[in-house]
Amino acid sequence: MSDRLQNKVAVVTGGASGIGEGIVRRFCTEGARVILADVDEANGSRIAAECGADFALLDVSSAERWQSLANKIRDGSGQLDIMVNNAGVVSGLDITAVSVEVWQRLMSINLTGMMLGCQAAISLMRDNPGGASGSIINMASSTSYLAIPDVAYTTSKAGVVGLTKSVAVHCANEGFNIRCNSIHPGATLTNILKTAIEQAPEVEDACKKMSPLNRMGTVEEVAAMAVFLASDEASFCTGGQYAVEGGTVSQHPKM
Repeated sequence: MSDRLQNKVAVVTGGASGIGEGIVRRFCTEGARVILADVDEANGSRIAAECGADFALLDVSSAERWQSLANKIRDGSGQLDIMVNNAGVVSGLDITAVSVEVWQRLMSINLTGMMLGCQAAISLMRDNPGGASGSIINMASSTSYLAIPDVAYTTSKAGVVGLTKSVAVHCANEGFNIRCNSIHPGATLTNILKTAIEQAPEVEDACKKMSPLNRMGTVEEVAAMAVFLASDEASFCTGGQYAVEGGTVSQHPKM
């Protein structure tokens, strides 16, 4: 790798599996000091040990836990250059089936947790030794553009777009060199999806057909986009929506 993130400090939420794990591993190879934040202490600690990251136990829906993490960073390196708000969950429930409790829990993780992550990032990045600077990356989805029946998930990922743009323009208007962008993966071959395919092989063809490229994306491809947005190469990119979905949202359904 090319050390594109050398000497940068990064937090990646939801880093104990899937896309988050891929980002943690790639950031470490690019020279960043990474804090893997997750509720899954066992897997998170294992992955952190394997790639040289630090593990932090974090429930992203808790303002108190975010404050605790921010205090540790401030008292430690006193620096934060990259925040990847990746933690998220699905419900699988449509509008007729979702309960208020399920809705509120999902929103507390997927949207409120992301807002809290942006707040924590800005508070730390404003005080960076070289001045207010940094990159906030919010993980959205192709469902930010095209809905699926999971109403809470779809709504939360659409909300990520508005949150990201609002954070981006606030930081720019305040004169902070703090950028905020969203990444929008499509069907991505995570370990969870691999397990689903083993149990129901027809899932693989269905996922491939979502993209005109006729394949699924890889965790590494999403991580590569995160590296770009985290790096100084993306210094003029803020408020943007970066699709890593193989053209899924570009092609009109075939006749």
